Amino acid sequence: MKTVEIIGYRRANLGKTDARQIREEGNVPCVLYGGNEQVHFHAPMILFRELVYTNEAHFVHLNIEGDECEAILQEVQFHPVSEIILHADFLRISSDRKIKMDIPVRLVGQPKGVAKGGTLVRKRATLKISGFPKDMPDHVDVDCTELDFHHAIKVSDMQLPNLEFLDPKQAAIAAVEVPRAAKMATETAAPTEGAAPAAGAAPAAATASGGEKKAEAPKKDAGKK
Repeated sequence: MKTVEIIGYRRANLGKTDARQIREEGNVPCVLYGGNEQVHFHAPMILFRELVYTNEAHFVHLNIEGDECEAILQEVQFHPVSEIILHADFLRISSDRKIKMDIPVRLVGQPKGVAKGGTLVRKRATLKISGFPKDMPDHVDVDCTELDFHHAIKVSDMQLPNLEFLDPKQAAIAAVEVPRAAKMATETAAPTEGAAPAAGAAPAAATASGGEKKAEAPKKDAGKK
């Protein structure tokens, strides 16, 4: 897995006012967990570009005024409108301790169901994985080649050496679904029991239980006696 370096500076003051000023200056308020003490610091927002706006997971090499350590990005908060990073939490890691990370999913292969007109739907963007740092991948490839209509690849189908998947075993990762337009076309073409006859159609023949219309006898000429 690749590593992104983040250079940070300790925060002299804490609180909303100080955090707001930090953001206005183009920095991100951060906290480092996992050591003997929590470290409050800030780092330039531009350094988060390769860490946050990517489809791969990364380790982080933190350098906070000369104090260096390896970490992972544990949580990041965005502004609901501008999507500017409001806050970031980091977790200190070591090579001899297992970690948990959300690893991005990459769907590969041409599913059978898509070749028949179906649509490949991604059900999960990331998978939560536990393992030692040296075994962690930057993404997980999910082979969808054999995926057909109404079938899904589940977490229980995934296996990676020395790693454990922590999401529910029956959770779907990807599935091939029938497009809505195709469903509607099928439903429209199927005959519906008890449907009313089309306008102008001849009425159905009466049953043999006396409902059949009898032929009328020819009328006698009124002038003959």
